[in-house]
Amino acid sequence: MKKYFSNEAFTVMHIRNFRLFLAYRFFMTSAVLMQAVIVGWQLYDITKDPFSLGMIGLTEVIPQIGIALFAGHFVDIWDRKKIMSFTSTLLLIGSAILLASTSNIFGIKLLTGTVPIFTTIFLVGLTRGILMPAHTALLGQLVPRELLTGAATWGSTAWQIAAVTGPAVGGLMYGFFGIVPAYLMVFFSFLTCVIVLYFIKSPGRVVHEANSDDRIFIRIGEGIRYVFKNQVLLGAFSLDMFAVLFGGAVAMLPVFASDILKVGPEGLGLLRACPAIGAILMSVFLTLYPPVKNSGKQMLFNVAAFGLCMIVFAVSENFYLSAACLLLSGGFDFVSVVVRSSILQLFTANEMKGRVSAVNSIFVGSSNELGAFESGAAARIMGLVPSVIFGGIMTLIVVGIAARTAPKLRNLSLKD
Repeated sequence: MKKYFSNEAFTVMHIRNFRLFLAYRFFMTSAVLMQAVIVGWQLYDITKDPFSLGMIGLTEVIPQIGIALFAGHFVDIWDRKKIMSFTSTLLLIGSAILLASTSNIFGIKLLTGTVPIFTTIFLVGLTRGILMPAHTALLGQLVPRELLTGAATWGSTAWQIAAVTGPAVGGLMYGFFGIVPAYLMVFFSFLTCVIVLYFIKSPGRVVHEANSDDRIFIRIGEGIRYVFKNQVLLGAFSLDMFAVLFGGAVAMLPVFASDILKVGPEGLGLLRACPAIGAILMSVFLTLYPPVKNSGKQMLFNVAAFGLCMIVFAVSENFYLSAACLLLSGGFDFVSVVVRSSILQLFTANEMKGRVSAVNSIFVGSSNELGAFESGAAARIMGLVPSVIFGGIMTLIVVGIAARTAPKLRNLSLKD
């Protein structure tokens, strides 16, 4: 196992474009999650309503789902780096809107209330619907096929490191220095993304101009059928979607931090960072023992363990126990992420990766935002703690269904 990792994962780091790609992924993830922590605390501070936190997810997911399939089509026929540059600039503009909404210029606040927040979240959803398939598809061009599993592990590790630093720094900046410096840091993080992306050498388009005249809906349909005809792809995407949809409690962390654990925005940032800390620790383990053998069974086991962590987190009233549950949940989730990312890269032809990644973004990417809305709605109907317990139980049920209905996924070994 050690030899496998060193031959693949460390070799891929010799590719300059990939190193820049990792830097971009780090700063982009840091900026998005830093912004999410600040927005969540600010909105709950204004409204004192858990349902408003759920509305953040709904506001983001509607444009993301609406544009994802069309974005996947154009990702497969246009220059993927140029698409990422455009969408990254839009995210920079969104962060400027939030900064303007909290800054006083000549004693006058340019934008007030929750409208700037939801406007920016809508813009984030729109850009993520484009950026996610472009990001995944570009990776397939930058890295040779035999190095893709190692690249997926490094990419997930960079994401998780950023998921530690982003929320923690965002919460600490908000708590100690105020909202304007916090949003200013988000703005400069997005600006760094735009700069780093500029230095990545574009590999060009996968589909030549002569082949890009196909009708858009035919090409979109090809991407959808490609996923639904492949039990491994469909099973992996569905498992992750429903697990995140029901099992995630991240959207409700501002309420837990404020009303149950009493730890303020600083504690909220640390809680948001805990899943990523667990994922980073798991990534160290996976460098020695990558999930290439019995990959499907490992994925199912770890998603089930994730659901159990959410149940314990829901009933905890101790900050350290809650943090430990989130830390463990991040470790278990990381295994699932690495397996799913490897499946997407290895089971998808390069000229289809934009469209398949777009379908994946609907299954997996949107599940975070739909999960946030589900958490907010369930918290209003059932109460905060019962809603998170319910989500954990549903995650266990989903694992059982996936294990029974997708035998090819259950028996998958990436090593083969």
